[in-house]
Amino acid sequence: MRTSLLSRAGGGALAVAVLALTGALLSSAGAQTRPPADLRNTVMQIDEKPGYVPSDGESQLDPAFRKQPVYFRTTEPPGTIIIHTDERFLYLVQGDNRAIRYGIGVGRDGFQWSGLEHVTRKAEWPDWTPPPEMIARQPYLPRFMAGGPGNPMGSAALYLGKTVYRIHGTNMPDTIGLAVSSGCFRLVNADVTDLYNRVPVGTKVIIRQAPTL
Repeated sequence: MRTSLLSRAGGGALAVAVLALTGALLSSAGAQTRPPADLRNTVMQIDEKPGYVPSDGESQLDPAFRKQPVYFRTTEPPGTIIIHTDERFLYLVQGDNRAIRYGIGVGRDGFQWSGLEHVTRKAEWPDWTPPPEMIARQPYLPRFMAGGPGNPMGSAALYLGKTVYRIHGTNMPDTIGLAVSSGCFRLVNADVTDLYNRVPVGTKVIIRQAPTL
């Protein structure tokens, strides 16, 4: 039946076009599990995996979320951290309209926020104490976990003001680019270690959350 329809409609050229379009649709449907940064309302329920240690291959990000120098206009001084929650990017201002951009995971619906904070503390391989809201959703979680490769806090953390929020690593690199956390900002371990080594305690942190139109 399909062959006869294609023949009546114009033969081999149309057949090739139809098959190519079908292949493209199937490929795009399953090609990427993480959304590009402009899908601002993408929220997923993904459980934490305490004790899980990702492979080197799993820690390789999609090109859009990899650390890279970018053009970035701002009046903020070099060394300032600017987080664009809706874009899923963290920018470390370098001056001369340049910044280092890192892909991040952000808070789920109801846990996204904006404001001005400062880095008040830094820690390498921090311990993890899941907040009550997270334990309520995932009762199997440990109430405390010492720092290490399988810790959901990852290889480093920057603590923001007097809040419970942090910029930290993750043992789930596939969540970068998604809205999955309880309000913290997560980077792959290599990126958070790089950021940790670049910024001191006292660094200004601006969190921007664009309104949904």
